[in-house]
Amino acid sequence: MEQRNTTAIVTVLICGMFVAILNQTMVNVAIPHMMTDLNVSTTTIQWMSTGFMLANAVMIPISAFLMESVPTRTLFAMAMMLFTIGSLICGIGPNFALVLVGRIIQAIGAGVMMPLVTNIFLRIFPPEKMGRAMGMMGIAMMFAPAIGPTFAGYMLETFSWRVLFYIMVPLGVLEVLLTFRYLPNVLKLTYPKLDVQGAIYSTIGFGALLYGLSEAGSRGWGDAVVDTSVIAGVVFILFFIYRELTVARPLLNLEVFKYYTFTMTTVVSVVVNMAMFGAMLLLPIFVQNIRGYTALESGLLILPGALLMGVMSPVSGILFDRFGVRPLAVIGLAITAITTYQFTKLTAETSFNHLLLLYALRNLGISFIMMTVMTAGLNRLPPSLKAHGTAAANTMRQVAASFGTALLVTVMSTRTTEHLAAFANTLTTNNPVAAENVAGLQAGLASSTGLPPEAAGAYALSMLSGFASKESAIAGINDSFVVATWITVAGLFFSFFLNRAPTPNTGGKGLK
Repeated sequence: MEQRNTTAIVTVLICGMFVAILNQTMVNVAIPHMMTDLNVSTTTIQWMSTGFMLANAVMIPISAFLMESVPTRTLFAMAMMLFTIGSLICGIGPNFALVLVGRIIQAIGAGVMMPLVTNIFLRIFPPEKMGRAMGMMGIAMMFAPAIGPTFAGYMLETFSWRVLFYIMVPLGVLEVLLTFRYLPNVLKLTYPKLDVQGAIYSTIGFGALLYGLSEAGSRGWGDAVVDTSVIAGVVFILFFIYRELTVARPLLNLEVFKYYTFTMTTVVSVVVNMAMFGAMLLLPIFVQNIRGYTALESGLLILPGALLMGVMSPVSGILFDRFGVRPLAVIGLAITAITTYQFTKLTAETSFNHLLLLYALRNLGISFIMMTVMTAGLNRLPPSLKAHGTAAANTMRQVAASFGTALLVTVMSTRTTEHLAAFANTLTTNNPVAAENVAGLQAGLASSTGLPPEAAGAYALSMLSGFASKESAIAGINDSFVVATWITVAGLFFSFFLNRAPTPNTGGKGLK
């Protein structure tokens, strides 16, 4: 393939991914504004994220079938058109229900687009250049989260949240036109028969599991809806696995897990996604809810780290081509583990600059891992299994991100409650030291404000209650980062089992 054609293809693909990821990161910042405008609660508005994630997860296993049945250009254009139509519906939707429909349509397009782009890259670049190529793809995946929150925070200070969706429409239309102009049909079509039973099992299984994991963050483990969804999801996923191992033409060929390198890189990716996405949710909670920064300031806090990931992504790709995956994974996870541990020491006085530096260094570590680990695994698969490998890896990453988020949010909420109870036990009249301190605070307030003793006492207790709630929330977040640190350490352990140096894909079978 000519260099000029390859450049055009890569440009079209990266722009498409950039638009999709940019929208997702902008929507997260706009959620508080959408709650007010659409008059919905926190439990309801989280479906903007949950619904997107569920539809995305359902489409990923089916993407392998679509890539072998629909021409590349047509499939990518259809995915981009669905995303654009969904954006328009979100922008004009007069109520939450219609906006949610738009989000689900967006997710269907994005769920096909991500694995499709990966497989096109695997097709147009040889294994020895895949690190550099996937590094270029990583630019879209890293720069979009850098620009999205900051841009959204700025726009929301002047315009309605609907503008964030309207912007996507002309960008999506332009991307469709560029697709028909520059993107050829590069993937081989085999026209397999659709495994309908497998598709039903995967839809119910992954949908129920991810719904249960998403709801666990708000409802808590032990809730009937959460437990029923998770159990049903696991049962149907087991049905799906059995079906795919026994049917002649599986929807998702699980033979990919016979390849040692692919399996180990998937394990590392799962662990990294659990720690990374869960921790990414905790930091904005601390910054906005506890430290009192605005959405724009929160976006600016994330900006340098995300830009650093974008810059380092192609660099890590070049290093991968030269040194292989193991050194990069070990170094990246070591940096990530150390910086994640530093987030366990947050206080009410932790400065903006300190948070910015820690987040940037943490993203530096992650930049060595994200694309290189996935590339190493996919490189070892023969061409006939690359589409299935991409779908399997993306499905596992999606489940891991959901589980990690649910786990860390649950740890935060549970430990916050426990810390608050410990404060309450300390501040009792039976504790003479605490009682003396409360009396001193009451007397000081009465003297400085001129309030009667009873009013000063009530004010003192209100201040102590607010202080206890704030300190308990900080302690709960710190405990969650402790769990995230141990998850990252587990990833570091598994990274030592990755193959050290890159070797060309021979297309053989067995333990590679």
